Amino acid sequence: MAERKVLSKYFPPDFDPNSVPKSAKRARKNEKAPRLADSRLMTPFSMKCTHCGEFIPKGRKFNARKETLDDSYLSIPIFRFYIRCSRCSGEITFRTDPKNNDYECERGAKRNFEPWRNKNDEQYKAETEAQTLDRLEKKYGEQEEQMERDKMAELEEKMLDSKHEMKVADALDEIRTRNARIERKEARADGSALATVQQDLDQEALRAAREEEEQRKADRALFWEAKARHRRAEIEAEMAKPRPPPAFNPDDWKPKKRVPRPKKTFTFGGYQLIPKRKASQELEAEPKAEPKAEPEAEANAEQTKEQ
Repeated sequence: MAERKVLSKYFPPDFDPNSVPKSAKRARKNEKAPRLADSRLMTPFSMKCTHCGEFIPKGRKFNARKETLDDSYLSIPIFRFYIRCSRCSGEITFRTDPKNNDYECERGAKRNFEPWRNKNDEQYKAETEAQTLDRLEKKYGEQEEQMERDKMAELEEKMLDSKHEMKVADALDEIRTRNARIERKEARADGSALATVQQDLDQEALRAAREEEEQRKADRALFWEAKARHRRAEIEAEMAKPRPPPAFNPDDWKPKKRVPRPKKTFTFGGYQLIPKRKASQELEAEPKAEPKAEPEAEANAEQTKEQ
């Protein structure tokens, strides 16, 4: 990978500083500017290199040298461009062609096709600017004279065309008025017929709607009558079936006798444990002993008796 900041450069032994091209700005200051200016361009047409046969398409970019020629066409300057083939580095030159609004390939390459060029224009290459102007004035002057001659014929044709258009317009107006009159008569004749037909259709539709409504009511009445008849038949069949005796007679019911539960006793460590409820019941069943009177109370009671 190359260094980003080059601190030292290599100069070969045969290096000549005078061979280094100077910048255009510095040369212009020293009044030694090169005649050819560098310019970046794209090829204006496709071409084929005559040195190696490489095809160069239209729009390929090149660093070209531009030269201003001494020739001009109708005070329009002509430029020549120098490029090199991208394959063999052969020099290719082409120039501007303001006469045909195009470019002309000079040497080093050949254009692939030129369908817009007229081969008859080759004979006018050697003529001067004045001769070209005279030829063009003569050519276009003849055309203008011919157009002026044809103006009368043109006016006559326009008059004939306008007369024909007026005749056609009158004929169309007559046809339209006649058609409108016929349509009005037919409409009047058909109006009454259409009214009667429409009235008959409305009456027929009303009659059909009434019949349909009556039929719907009759069908609904028949449906409900058949449904009621079927329900009555189901009820009668259900009533006619024999009923089984009841599985339980309430008159035979008697209360159940209460069966006492067996007493449960528990032992723990050789001792018999009595449940709390049982112990409380036994205590209630035992007779209560009368409390013994104290001796002092007994003595007092005897004294009261003696008195």
